[in-house]
Amino acid sequence: METVLIIDDETNIRTLLTRVLTQERREIRCAVSGSEGLRIAADISPDVVLVDLRLPDLDGMAVLKALRNQQPDAAVLMITAFGRVESAVEAMRNGAIDYLEKPFAHLDKLRLAVERALNEVKARREIARLHELQEGEYRTDHIIGESDSTKHLRQLIRRLAQSEAPTTLILGESGTGKELVAKGLHYEGPRGTGPLTEVNCAAITETLFESELFGHEKGAFTDARTTKKGLIEVADGGTLFLDEVGDMSLGSQAKLLRCLEEREFKRVGGTRDIKVDVRVIAATNRSLEALIKEGKFREDLFYRLNVIPISIPPLRERKEDILPLVRHFLSASNRAFHKAIKGLVPETESLFLSYPWPGNVRELKNLIERLVILGTSEYIEPEQLPPPFAVAPPAPPPCEPAAPTDMTLAEAERVHVLRTLNGVGGNKSQAAKLLGITRHTLKRKLGEP
Repeated sequence: METVLIIDDETNIRTLLTRVLTQERREIRCAVSGSEGLRIAADISPDVVLVDLRLPDLDGMAVLKALRNQQPDAAVLMITAFGRVESAVEAMRNGAIDYLEKPFAHLDKLRLAVERALNEVKARREIARLHELQEGEYRTDHIIGESDSTKHLRQLIRRLAQSEAPTTLILGESGTGKELVAKGLHYEGPRGTGPLTEVNCAAITETLFESELFGHEKGAFTDARTTKKGLIEVADGGTLFLDEVGDMSLGSQAKLLRCLEEREFKRVGGTRDIKVDVRVIAATNRSLEALIKEGKFREDLFYRLNVIPISIPPLRERKEDILPLVRHFLSASNRAFHKAIKGLVPETESLFLSYPWPGNVRELKNLIERLVILGTSEYIEPEQLPPPFAVAPPAPPPCEPAAPTDMTLAEAERVHVLRTLNGVGGNKSQAAKLLGITRHTLKRKLGEP
């Protein structure tokens, strides 16, 4: 139920406001003095408070300030018969969201002001609730696994989150959970209450990069009809997460480097330097050292980002995490799809433990979701698994030789990718989904442009 508190010493004003604002599922309470209003507010935690500027005991501004400390979630509207610009400015500066003059010539305007205040309170509380849920979801306790490397990773994230290190570089194959680590670094530290802005560097072209990251001034180019804040400015006071930083163009890298070194930038078309306080977390599934040798990544930017590196091992190197992750994803999928699958039979567990998981945790998660959606029995049997798990895997395509026992890891991965692709009739989208990787990553693994 919505609650509105009216603090005014005039009986006729209290009566009018009560009559105008009364609705079903809304409680209206009244107080004749500032001290009484503060007592009632402490008891009922109102959503909206209307406060007269002149009260018999306390000044309305003093009541406003007390309410902002006592009830920070409440929206406060000042009302007065002595409207002055200075009073309105002071009220807004002290936290009021609106300023109304008596007598109320337009009652619809009054109703609208209160409705707007109630909606703002609801929106603020919903944002806070969602932020709290997200913060809990990305705590390090949600990084599932029992291997020594995963335990070490959880400890490292907690230490780094509190350290306020200005830049961190997360390295790992596709699907290992780099985004989860980045969010853990953000939410476990003092910046957790600030914004977390994510930038997919692979999805932004060089021509758009500067405008997206730094923003632009009105009139900077043909379509710049208004001034726009860039993503790094939006992240001020929080964290900027640069995903797939290895796919950034050299021109974009130079612009980013200057910003990281100076902690300031200019909007496109602007002349003023804008300072920001952001923590930068970059992530990549590519070898930046190899890209440097190829002339595709700036060495100075690498050293700027690589202050504190975090390397996430692939799932095949931490087999102790596979079954705990299966249980976690199985539980989540059962809830999401209203199923009651209890687990894997021992033969299926053995296949999971021996499988190389080229798509890592993402592939495992996608597979469990698929098995739960299609499952009709209490336990997951080997027969339910897709082609890559078959006991007798399909023969490789004619152009691909059988895998010798002395092949490198990269060669073994390519053979597995090709077998998966062959098993789905050459459908790249379906193969990428089975492997838990993007179509772009699949094409790169196949050596296609």
